[in-house]
Amino acid sequence: MSGSGSLPFALCLLLAAASLISGPAAAQNEPRINASEDVNIHQYSSPIVLQCNLTTSPSPLTYSYWVKNGEEISGTKKNSNITEHKILKIRADESGEYLCVFMFANSPVANATIEVKAIPDITVHKRSENKNEGQEAVMYCKSVGFPHPDWMWRKKVNGVFVEINNSSGRFFITNKDNYTELSITNLQISEDPGEYECNATNPIGSASATTILRVRSHLAPLWPFLGILAEIIILVVIIVVYEKRKRPDEVPDGKATLQTITKIKTYARETQIKNNAYNSFKFLRD
Repeated sequence: MSGSGSLPFALCLLLAAASLISGPAAAQNEPRINASEDVNIHQYSSPIVLQCNLTTSPSPLTYSYWVKNGEEISGTKKNSNITEHKILKIRADESGEYLCVFMFANSPVANATIEVKAIPDITVHKRSENKNEGQEAVMYCKSVGFPHPDWMWRKKVNGVFVEINNSSGRFFITNKDNYTELSITNLQISEDPGEYECNATNPIGSASATTILRVRSHLAPLWPFLGILAEIIILVVIIVVYEKRKRPDEVPDGKATLQTITKIKTYARETQIKNNAYNSFKFLRD
């Protein structure tokens, strides 16, 4: 009984000793990379140098290269245990997640991550948006900068930007990484015109951009026609009053009256042509 019980105990001792011997050996074969600290980009930052140093290699090194946001950076392959990547233009679009990657002949790939962070830099779709009452308005903003920001839309009310209140159910906001979109359906001329602001905030800071929304009445397309009609009516009234005030011997014959009518038609036609040209130019501009 005692002999059979000592066998499993001896086996345990052998396994424990083997693990103690193999543990340090396995650790020595793991690659070790000393990488630069994470970097925050500021407006007046100096050029940045990212560096990785492969201090322990499990097998002969084949080559190394750099990756930014999941894509290999061209021209960075080299065969050296120390690799560098220089960022000369300090801009928000240079921020992101950088990896130094080491490839080995007989071992798995090894890499280290360096985060280059920057405040969001926003580009707004349009500085102003013109729509008719009842239509849909879509405004959007894009940003560069890492990490991806949290987005917020505000509207200026009494001189102060306040977060949009969607009590009417007509406001729809879509956020995705470096993109945000605000959609307003069934535009109301009494409620929706104004200045809208998209705001992007990440751990480094925040930035914002504004768009002015103008909402025109349903009758806006008819205004040019009504203006022409009013001009014609006024012209006819002036001619009629003038004709009635003439003395009998000054009353024009039928030919003169026909000429007057022809002038009125010509004036109306020319005015309509000018108005059509103006509306076409305005449509292309908007």
